[in-house]
This record gives sequence, structure tokens and C-alpha cells, in this order.
Amino acid sequence: MKEIIELSESERNWAMLCHLSAFAGFFFPFGGIIGPLICWLSRKDESIWVDQNGKRSMNFQMSILLYMILVIPLCFIIIGIPILVFLGILKVVCIIIASIKASKGEEFRYPLSIPFIQ
Repeated sequence: MKEIIELSESERNWAMLCHLSAFAGFFFPFGGIIGPLICWLSRKDESIWVDQNGKRSMNFQMSILLYMILVIPLCFIIIGIPILVFLGILKVVCIIIASIKASKGEEFRYPLSIPFIQ
């Protein structure tokens, strides 16, 4: 059974924004990390929910960036291209799912996320 946490609308919106701001990476260099970082740092002391979601978003974005950097050399032997496509699709799908869950007050753990920030 899914556990839904009672939160204020502001907390849910800021948590959702921590995830959605990662889409800035498609428009600005390192925007996928800077967007969630700004959202997380601006509200982490006011809400445990925003703090948790901000950390999860940051960890996932840094993990995906690391995986993409590690896969780039594999592009020279073709195998890296489908892996990069998979990582890009995974990133978009997970951001959308995490945003929806955060707005409902449900927890979501990103797959393949390395816990850099705890």
C-alpha cells in the first residue's frame, strides 16, 4: 500500500519543482544540476520533504551525468550510442514520475542513483 504523507501545497510544489527543474539541463549547460540545486538550497531548511526530494533529484542528476561521461568513450565503438539514448530516456521518464509522485506526497526513489548527498 502506498503511503501518502500529509504536506502543505507549498511543500509539494517545491518538491515537484526540485525534480522538474532538472529539465533546465536540456536548455543550459549543467542546468540539470544547477536547477535542482537552487530549488533544494532555497527550501531545504524549511521542509524535510523538500530536502529529501532535492537530495534525491541532485543525486540522480549527478549520477546520470557521471554515467554519460563514462559512456562517451564507448561511442567510438558504437555500443555507447544506444546506452546514451537509454540514459536520456531514463532521465526524462524518471523526472516526470518523480515530479508527479512528489506533487502527490508519495515517495519515489530514482533507479541507478548514487547517493552522493546524504
